[in-house]
Amino acid sequence: MSGSVTVSRTPFRISLFGGGTDYLPWVRRFGGAVLGLAIDKYCYIRLAPLEDGETGYRIHYARHEQVEAIAAIQHPAVRAVYADQSVAPGLMMVHESDLPARSGLGSSSSFVVGLLHALRARAGALPDPQWLAREAIRIEQDVIAENVGCQDQVWAAYGGLNHIRFDPAGTFSVAPVALSPARREALCASILMVSTGLSRIASDIAGQQIQNIDQREAQLHGIAALVGEAAAWLADEHLPVHRLGELLHHSWMLKRQLATEISNPVIDEIYAEAMAAGATGGKLLGAGKGGFMVFLIEPGQRAALANRLARLRTVTVGIDDMGSTVLS
Repeated sequence: MSGSVTVSRTPFRISLFGGGTDYLPWVRRFGGAVLGLAIDKYCYIRLAPLEDGETGYRIHYARHEQVEAIAAIQHPAVRAVYADQSVAPGLMMVHESDLPARSGLGSSSSFVVGLLHALRARAGALPDPQWLAREAIRIEQDVIAENVGCQDQVWAAYGGLNHIRFDPAGTFSVAPVALSPARREALCASILMVSTGLSRIASDIAGQQIQNIDQREAQLHGIAALVGEAAAWLADEHLPVHRLGELLHHSWMLKRQLATEISNPVIDEIYAEAMAAGATGGKLLGAGKGGFMVFLIEPGQRAALANRLARLRTVTVGIDDMGSTVLS
C-alpha cells in the first residue's frame, strides 16, 4: 500500500455511565466499568505518499506542518505515534472530523486509534480491535503521558453499544448490550447532544480528578454501582428507555463532585433549561468544563428540546457497530 492512499474512519463515543472508574489509579485498586455507545460521528485519517521530490512529513489538521524530522512535529499525538511506529519520511497525513476536537467525545483517542489503524494497513497488517485499543492506551498514557482513562480507546476500536469492564490486572472485556432493533431505535431517538460552546483541555481536568481519587471514593463507588443498574434497565424492554435519564441525572450529580472545575455556571444553566424542557436527565460528556452535554428525553419531546436550545448546536446520533475501519 506504500504508493496508494489509505483512509481510516474511527467513531467518537458517548460514555453514559461509569466515567472516572476507568482511570488507572482507580482501576488498579477496584477495577472499573463503563456503559455507553460509539456513535455515527467520525474522525477520518488519510495517509498518502508525498509528491516526487518532496521529503520529510506533511501533516494537515487545524494547522499545517511540513517538517523533515519526527521530533520537529508539533502535534503531540502524531509525533508520538510516528516515533513509536518508526514511520519513514515521505508521508502526508490529513485529519478531518465530523465534530470539533476537545468536545468530550473521546476525539483524541479516536485520532490515535485511527492513525494507528491507517499506518498498520499501509504496512499490510490487519490489526484487531483489541490490539488497536491496547496500543492506543499505551501511547496516550505512557508515550504522550496524558491524563486519560482506558475507555475512549476501546469505544474507538470496537464500536458498538457495550458494557466494558477493566480488571486491576490490566485487562479489559467488551460485552455488547443486546437490544431488540426497536429498543435500539428508541434509545437513539431519546438522545440529544448539546454543545456548551466551551472548549477545554481534557487532560488538565482529568488530572484533577485523578489527584482527588482518594478523597472521592464514595462518589466513584456510587458511579460504578450505577453501571450495572443502567445495563439492567436497558435490557428490560418493559421500562421506558428515555427514563434511563433518571439514573443519568444521579450519575451527573456524583460526577460533579469529583473535581471543582467539572461544571460551571454555563453548564449548570444549560442543564437546568434542558430539565425544565422535559429531559429526564443528562450529563456533561468527557472530563468536564466544556464540550458536549447529552440528555435523555421522551422521543416525542426531543424536537421541542432542540428548539428550546436553538442558540446552541444540537446533534442527534445513531450507534456505530463497526469501530475503526479502513475505507481504502
